[in-house]
Amino acid sequence: MKEVTLYTQPDCPPCEVVKMYMNEHNVTYKEINIKENEQARNYLIKHLKSYSTPTITVDSQIISGFNLEALREALNQ
Repeated sequence: MKEVTLYTQPDCPPCEVVKMYMNEHNVTYKEINIKENEQARNYLIKHLKSYSTPTITVDSQIISGFNLEALREALNQ
């Protein structure tokens, strides 16, 4: 099984769409709210080189921004 992490923040409609997609497709994921977790926000910016939410990691692949096609591909769906 792939390790999936979803970086989100409040009032992010694309984040909600991604969560709905993953729930509908029974994808197990870990959600991290970057507004509540400063360390995760710093990791997102410095290590993942992403400045937007949603940002999703699927194993070592990074998907920055809202891109369901890239997510489907990364999950082999």
